[in-house]
Amino acid sequence: MKLLWRNQRLPRGLGTRLFISHFLVALVAALTMLTAVLVAAPFVLGSMVGSVTSGGTTDLLARTLREALFISLLVAVLAATATAAVVSLLVSRRIAGSARHVLDAARRIAAGSYSERVPVRDADALGELAEGFNAMAKALDEAERRRLEVVSDVSHELRTPISTLRGYLEGITSGTIEPSEEAFSRLYTATARMERLVNDLRQLSRAEARQLTLNLSPVSPSGVVETATEGMRPLFEEKGVELGVAVPDGLPPILADGDRVAQVLTNLLDNALGHTPPGGRVTVGVRLGAGEVAFRVADTGEGLTPEDLGRVFERFYRVEKSRSRSGERGGSGVGLTISKALVEAMGGKIRAESLGLGRGAAFQFMLPAAKLNRTGRT
Repeated sequence: MKLLWRNQRLPRGLGTRLFISHFLVALVAALTMLTAVLVAAPFVLGSMVGSVTSGGTTDLLARTLREALFISLLVAVLAATATAAVVSLLVSRRIAGSARHVLDAARRIAAGSYSERVPVRDADALGELAEGFNAMAKALDEAERRRLEVVSDVSHELRTPISTLRGYLEGITSGTIEPSEEAFSRLYTATARMERLVNDLRQLSRAEARQLTLNLSPVSPSGVVETATEGMRPLFEEKGVELGVAVPDGLPPILADGDRVAQVLTNLLDNALGHTPPGGRVTVGVRLGAGEVAFRVADTGEGLTPEDLGRVFERFYRVEKSRSRSGERGGSGVGLTISKALVEAMGGKIRAESLGLGRGAAFQFMLPAAKLNRTGRT
């Protein structure tokens, strides 16, 4: 309670201190000027008048001038003091008002209202403070939105396998479903799907937190492409989708974790296979860039809209909202997100490309080429 009371009194105290500080500066300057003039004026006037007049006339004239000067300076000091008070009040209210807006908005954000924003009135330090606060509030709002989406998506992804498990187990327990190889196969598929989702989420959180152990070393691009394509080829043949590979000779090695690169390629191939109909084609290509090697997985499948291109790497984002991941090969929905995190953890970049719906899509990621010395070592 004591801390809250202090926070509530902070803007008022700040405004008071600003007003007093401005006012005291102006007041001290005015009093200093008045004192200096009053002290120096008698000597200066006395010496100047004494050279042209004599006796009592000199004293009378000096006293008259001193009184006139004092009255004039007193009026000037009072006017300056009043002006300083008005200006100090306006400035302090403006600064304290901006601080009060920020404090009130911060209190509402702390209570969970992440849509709060403060007005940006001027392009000065206070305006920069307001802009910085608004940027922070926007980031918090976006983080909260993503958190709620993740919770909703995870619960949605777990609902289907849990329902399958519960239905079959209740049926077997009550005797309405005979314990059979098919029933146990469905139970195994449901548990495998939940296990895959949990493992993928755990790996994603570690990758985004940069807590994955990466064994960076020179890796042959053709080697990781062969590992990924040979592991996926039976699935392509089963669906009737052609898998092509175009890797030129003489490519330099990349500085990366070979297993993670193969994992990224496998995720991209699995995504391309899921969105390419039978009779389509998926091509894996590699090319050399400026100090980097680019891997490209292109398909002739469904394609992507501009909205999809901006969100395809988000957790659980589905290009086709009606698509289900409940099949035997249903993914966890975070494969592309994991791929992006892995590529960035290895110092690379990844992007998606598409000419539109029905015109296929391509995913390309770039990794730095390994710098070798004359002995062939990094």
